[in-house]
Amino acid sequence: MSFIKRFKNSIMALMALAMYGICMLSLFLLLGIENWQILDISRTSIIMAFTFTVMGFLLVRAYGGFDVGVRKSRPIAISLSLAIILDDIITYLVLIIMNTNDANGKRVVFTSFGFLLLSMLIQTVVIAAFTRLGNAFYFYVNPAEKALIVVGEASEAEKVREAVSIFRMRYEIYDTVVQNDNKIADKIKNADSVFFYDVSKERLDELTGLCYGLRRSVYINPNITDILLHSGKEVFFSDLPFYHTEARHMTFEQRVIKRLGDIVISFVGLILASPLFLIAAIAIRKEDGGRVFFRQERATVGGRIFKIIKFRTMKEHDGEDFSATKDDDRITSAGKWLRKYRIDELPQLINILKGDMSLVGPRPEMLKNVEEYTADLPEFRYRLRMKAGLTGYAQVMGKYNTTSRDKLMLDLMYIENFSIAGDIRILLQTITVLFTADESTEAFDGR
Repeated sequence: MSFIKRFKNSIMALMALAMYGICMLSLFLLLGIENWQILDISRTSIIMAFTFTVMGFLLVRAYGGFDVGVRKSRPIAISLSLAIILDDIITYLVLIIMNTNDANGKRVVFTSFGFLLLSMLIQTVVIAAFTRLGNAFYFYVNPAEKALIVVGEASEAEKVREAVSIFRMRYEIYDTVVQNDNKIADKIKNADSVFFYDVSKERLDELTGLCYGLRRSVYINPNITDILLHSGKEVFFSDLPFYHTEARHMTFEQRVIKRLGDIVISFVGLILASPLFLIAAIAIRKEDGGRVFFRQERATVGGRIFKIIKFRTMKEHDGEDFSATKDDDRITSAGKWLRKYRIDELPQLINILKGDMSLVGPRPEMLKNVEEYTADLPEFRYRLRMKAGLTGYAQVMGKYNTTSRDKLMLDLMYIENFSIAGDIRILLQTITVLFTADESTEAFDGR
């Protein structure tokens, strides 16, 4: 057992390498049935192998990688399967391009499509098996850590406990305490990991210092200062160390690329989603004969007001309170289905095309919520530094019932770490939300 623990990281790396190798081998062997050149050392096989390797590295990294022990098996398997399937499609297109030559009359022929689908099926099974095996191995050599949860207010304890207890194989919660508990030092000594949520700065400095001295793992729910430090860099003035964080502004080039991407993707998305638009419209009209679309004023960059467009998911004439919970009886039968798979959000592609919104950015809140949240959290107004988005950290990482404070932190993380590559990564990760709908719809916000 000690030998296995010593080389556990190498074993995990070999396991991931074996999984990727089998996925690549299945694609090449199946496509090679009708394309013999793939199985020989040829220009086609070399270019395809290079494409599969490079694109696979980038896509797998964007989706989180083989991070067993950190996430559950199902989300990892879904993320990796999507990454490999996209990699397959790109590699397959390279094959089609390479086959468009003089020998084939310079005709584009989509060959071996059935073998491509079969390869994807095999790869999905392989990834699911390796993911479960990886998590089983991880928890075999890494028993659950004793976790202590420290909160600023007693009312927050249950929420944090529920969030951490989802990963019960990794953490065994042995106690939850408020930051001013008299026995907190002794409890930290008995813990392997300590979670801090909304603890005051003075108390947090004191307790993290204790954890550092005792070599305990620490998890800290961030505030604005933490987010700024994370996006900063080390600088030195003589012998004085500082963290430097620039006031973030999108460059001209970033604004142009982001806007062009919004226009192209939203336009293509509207065309591809038109069958879903038709199905959704028929379902809504058939249920109660009411209007198909719902419009509501929302806030975007600089506090500018626009009318967001969504499919109507609640009964008409249901009062002025537009917030809803998961089991709200005002939600129609069609509305439950539209909300679960986020289809109700698709008409916002029109808002993106018009320039009201962007594909990625802070979620546009209802004006009522903006006023209420800003009254409690003045920092909430900082979300308006960037154009509202259809998706973002709050949509990928959060849930409908994520608190306003945590939504704010997720949005500020996005704003302070903005990059075009980051936007692409978020767009790719958004796809996985559709496959984990039940885990992201615990409550609803808006109509």
